[in-house]
Amino acid sequence: MSYERLEHCPVCGKNEFKNFLVVTDNSVSKESFVLVECENCSFKFTNPRPDAASIGAYYESEDYISHSNTKSGIINRAYHVVRSITTKQKVELINRHAAGKGSVLDYGCGTGVFLAACKKDGWEVRGIEPNERARQVATAETGENIAASLEDLSGEKFDVITLWHVLEHVHTLNETVDALIASLQDNGTLIIAVPNADSHDAKEYRENWAAYDVPRHLYHFTQPTMKRFLKKHRMVLEEVLPMKFDAYYVSMLSEKHKDGKTKMLASVLNGYKSNSHAEKNGNDYSSLIFVAKKK
Repeated sequence: MSYERLEHCPVCGKNEFKNFLVVTDNSVSKESFVLVECENCSFKFTNPRPDAASIGAYYESEDYISHSNTKSGIINRAYHVVRSITTKQKVELINRHAAGKGSVLDYGCGTGVFLAACKKDGWEVRGIEPNERARQVATAETGENIAASLEDLSGEKFDVITLWHVLEHVHTLNETVDALIASLQDNGTLIIAVPNADSHDAKEYRENWAAYDVPRHLYHFTQPTMKRFLKKHRMVLEEVLPMKFDAYYVSMLSEKHKDGKTKMLASVLNGYKSNSHAEKNGNDYSSLIFVAKKK
């Protein structure tokens, strides 16, 4: 296993950090990882971290639902029920921001559920998924050849590019976003969904907050740091939207991290508290969708 340490903040480029939190990988390795916070822009990231060649081992779990589609256990069954609702909402979102049914690229498409829904709705779809097992499932799900990397798509241009809880996993953060923006049509739409480290549930659960998900999550965005990141890449932010179901799902996982048990009542109560707090305090939901345009 090889590790790497970032010497500069991926958002502002400064090199002065302070330790923020120590978090355990509850899913696979049980190792502990340090989250640091940039003293200039307050961006939080996992540092040090496994390098790109080593990170794959940390995804090797049947419980990693984005790759396996497992329905084992009450949490994963709940995830599947909610996903059917949120997938429809995602398709409605891209329809609202696009001039018509064009081409959509889902970067980090997992098992291809969103892309299959887009295709059924009349979109031309492309997907990128580096995990071989998930890529095979996505290919079967969509009837399309899912690529392993952006380079495999031979310079295609897209009307919409989506990253649903993917950006926080990408080692080459700035380089990847630059390449994706270059793959957008003029006036194309970039949609990024990420956990929000300023949410009420993040502050409630602290080191047990499941959405830190170290070391798979390399970066821990907030509204100010994502807005700064998009501005750095010359994208124009159009709107910020909540993912309200995430507060409940993340609370279920966080309760299990904290006490080793799935506590449904506590999870529902904490999810409700998080959403209520966000509604009254600056839209800081557990997860957020950032919709930006290429001008």
